[in-house]
This record gives sequence, structure tokens and C-alpha cells, in this order.
Amino acid sequence: MDSITNIIGHNLENLRKTRGYSLDKAAELTGVSKAMLAQIEKGKSNPTVSTLWKIAMGLQVSFSYFMTENASIVKKVRMKDIEPFRDDSNQYRLFSLFPYHPEKKFEIYTLELDGKTEHFSEKHAGEEYVIVGEGSVAIVIGEDKYYLEKGDALSFTSNRDHLYINEGENLATLFVIIYYPE
Repeated sequence: MDSITNIIGHNLENLRKTRGYSLDKAAELTGVSKAMLAQIEKGKSNPTVSTLWKIAMGLQVSFSYFMTENASIVKKVRMKDIEPFRDDSNQYRLFSLFPYHPEKKFEIYTLELDGKTEHFSEKHAGEEYVIVGEGSVAIVIGEDKYYLEKGDALSFTSNRDHLYINEGENLATLFVIIYYPE
């Protein structure tokens, strides 16, 4: 486990670079000198509570953001390593790429629907965002039917029953994000 000074430095540098900020820009936003920010990032200075608050407020993140040790900033998921959830007929497969996490409030799936197949989904909490990766599908929400082809996307509140239909002969692949606002 890294020291808290190194964790803070790593998180600050990662946040700054992710947002595309130079040290000058970060100093301007936070009111903390460029030299101090550089020392913190390199783990050569342990910031005071008031300095860390200034940085957090200036960069608009929580105070505790800087103290969270991330085992990995990057997470690679390989489809071939995921055991899918299947329906009884094995014509519908759901691969959980990024499972729900309460702090993030969303989950991401890849959904495969064989040709001439449909899948019924009961209403549930959240909002669904569906992007067609391959093939085409129809999605029925209540009384309305939406046709989607490769590259098309649809979002909807999933508080009504909905039906995924692959009317074609070939496999349809969908990417589904379910967001839980509360």
C-alpha cells in the first residue's frame, strides 16, 4: 500500500491530466501555487488540510477523492472471459461488462439476441440506453415500437415492460447502459 502522500499525489496528477489541465491551469483554478501542486503530485509534499480543501474545491471534487487508493485506474474486460446470463432457450445472452456499483449508479452490458428471437424485460428502476452494435432490433415499450439498426441508439425510462425483438435472421448485438438516478 502506498503512503497517503503518494496516493494524494497520484490522484491529483491523474485528475489534472484526465481533464487536460496544465499545472498553471490547476494553480489558477485552485489558488495553490504551481510549485506546490508539482511537489504534491511527486509525493514530495504532504498537503495541509486547508491546501487539500482548496484543491478539491477548485477542481470540483470531494475532499476524500484524493485519499482513495485505486488499485487500477484502467480496467480491461474481455468478453471471452465473461460467463453470460442466458434465457431458457439460450437465444438471449447478457454479458455483464461493468456491474452496478452504488457510487457510480450505472451498469453496462453487452446483449446478444439470436435471429428470430425476442426477449421480454419486466419494468424496473432506472433509465436504459441501448446502442445497436450489429444487426437490427425492434424495441417495444408499452404500445410503441422502435426500430433500430447498426449504430442507432435509444434511451427510455425502464418503468414499463419492454420487449427486445430480433426479426432478422442474424445475431443482433446491443450495448446497454442502465442508469439508476437514485
